[in-house]
Amino acid sequence: MSAEKFRASSAVLLTRSEGREVFLVERALELKFFGGYWACPGGVVDPADLDAVRATERGVPSRAELARCAARELFEETGVLLPELDSSDALTPPRTELRNQLLAEDSASWTRMLRHESGGFRGLESLEHVCTLTTPPFAPVRYRTEFWQLDLPNGESPLVELGELVRGEFFSPEEVLERWIRGEMFVVPPVLFLLEQLAGRPLKSALDRARSHSREIASGRLSEIRHTPGIFTAPLATPTIPPATTTNCYLVGEERVFVLDPATWEVDERARLFRLMDRWLADGRTFAGVLVSHHHQDHIGSVVEVAERYQLEVLAHPLTLERLPELPCGSRALTDGDRLELGVAPDGREGWGLSVFHTPGHDRGHLVFVEDRYGAALVGDLVSTLSTIVIDPPEGHLATYLASLKRMATEEFGVLYPAHGPAVRNGVAAVRQFIEHREARESQLLAGLEAGLASEEELTEEVYRGTPSAVMPMARRSLLAGLEKLSEEGRVRCDRGRWVPIR
Repeated sequence: MSAEKFRASSAVLLTRSEGREVFLVERALELKFFGGYWACPGGVVDPADLDAVRATERGVPSRAELARCAARELFEETGVLLPELDSSDALTPPRTELRNQLLAEDSASWTRMLRHESGGFRGLESLEHVCTLTTPPFAPVRYRTEFWQLDLPNGESPLVELGELVRGEFFSPEEVLERWIRGEMFVVPPVLFLLEQLAGRPLKSALDRARSHSREIASGRLSEIRHTPGIFTAPLATPTIPPATTTNCYLVGEERVFVLDPATWEVDERARLFRLMDRWLADGRTFAGVLVSHHHQDHIGSVVEVAERYQLEVLAHPLTLERLPELPCGSRALTDGDRLELGVAPDGREGWGLSVFHTPGHDRGHLVFVEDRYGAALVGDLVSTLSTIVIDPPEGHLATYLASLKRMATEEFGVLYPAHGPAVRNGVAAVRQFIEHREARESQLLAGLEAGLASEEELTEEVYRGTPSAVMPMARRSLLAGLEKLSEEGRVRCDRGRWVPIR
């Protein structure tokens, strides 16, 4: 992916007591991006952060401009100024007025304050660059974030303005990790990664480890993506349906681990997964089996290779198993109501497990897995957080699919982990939104029929207006699924290729 497709951003690891405490901010629950999560102060590069030439050009911001973004976001979100800026001659207008101007998106005074007469930026020397981390390819918007470390300047006291942020506090890294493991805090994955480096280590050593790991990630190591304890997300390139380009393989468990949907067909991507699994084996973990959510090609690319390399049986619905190739270590059929043992949960509780739900509709053998300590749901293609799921007859059946959605909407679970797209915190609410979306699509379809549109082509163009042309063939298949549902309900009929409502 080219640099232009990333949104440049900066975040500040604000520390005190020689790195033994870190200041984190809690994002408002209603925010679309990491709502309800704890994060470092930060945000995207603003035109005010760029020099006069770059303000009118596209391109990758310079390191100095990214540092300037970090300083501005830190001041906007916490009121903390870099020590070089906190002087009577620099603070014109006064601090409170300057911050209010920035919060109101008026950055003129801030820009003047940071400028040398030579045109460069002033006051950024105290920010230490830590590492660069990039949003994985499953996200609809990808960020390339520069993390900076700053010791809390003398006399400064962070104060969060309510709005996008709810509160801010200093924590020890160990406290945050303990609360996260107990399921009491949600932490943005890259910040969780940084806190793990800080826990129990001197600040310099921790920052060096973060730099080393981030370089490995940039060279192909799978990113540290965890929203809840015991579930590791590994997005792997697959021949899937746009806008998705990857399928999420999940490693579920701590000491006893299942591999769900080892999806990729690409040799290099498979090697990345193998390196991750080999590291886990070296750490003393064991693999208990390969889980398959359903038989579609963008979910099964490495099932045989993983099972053979690690001598694992494959577990899936009988309708999935009968469509997989011969498996080297055998298979086990899973049906609705089965439970898989995960052993000891990350917080030390015994009896941790995965419950199995049969959720047909997208695929006749589709399974969902819900773990019973943190309530995370691994939903395969029941929903996608990138787009709507294709229902392709005759394998796909819309009425059955809606019944599966409605069933899962009555279950109690938290974070939803899809096969395509990022995880979402309130999984049940997300499922209900998809039900509402399907109902709205059906209303559009009925309106088109009532308006006299009768061919599948005409109806697709109307109901899926604005859909990219590349996915219109799949949209037409989904529309057919909608027509078949209405026909089964006695609400429409097909007369020589023309669909008409039954009044």
